[in-house]
Amino acid sequence: MGRVWDSPSGNLLVSTIVRLGLRDPAPSTLAFVTALAVLDTIKNIAPELAVQIKWPNDILSADGAKLCGVLLERSDNAVVVGIGLNLAWHPKGLDRPVTDLTTLGGLPPHPHAVTEILAENFAIWLERWRIGGMQGIAMNWQKVAHPIGTAVSVHLPTGEVADGLFAGLDEDGALRLRLADGEIRAIHAADIFLI
Repeated sequence: MGRVWDSPSGNLLVSTIVRLGLRDPAPSTLAFVTALAVLDTIKNIAPELAVQIKWPNDILSADGAKLCGVLLERSDNAVVVGIGLNLAWHPKGLDRPVTDLTTLGGLPPHPHAVTEILAENFAIWLERWRIGGMQGIAMNWQKVAHPIGTAVSVHLPTGEVADGLFAGLDEDGALRLRLADGEIRAIHAADIFLI
């Protein structure tokens, strides 16, 4: 979408490659694996902070400010997973609230140490994904994400905006959006804002 990631000193911007196996779940569901790994990492380094996941893989503070974003890009049978975690600094003037762990009162370690913790957590969740599939991942994701019934505004890549209630995930991780007329619409790619 043409967005820029700033890379100031003290924050963590890392990428890893997941080589897809024949029996692996849908590659798009790696977004949920990554979100769970990042959330566990934040709990490891700042256990006193309340955080949650916003579909599919943004990590938010208790008041809804974004701490971490994830981008996935597939090339043949590899997926590059990019993670940007605001440890010490956050950008200003965005169209959404953002924050960092230091501003929230955390004392995050050096980004290299955070990378090691994140790598361990990612390996754990990746193995669970490969062994148990998306069902177990979705169950764990839902425990730490915005609850069913949360009001959301969905901004689709086409420019369309749809408001409704979060109605859970479908089997491939799409957001189920309950519209005002009761219809359920599957959302596979969009910017989601909690309202």
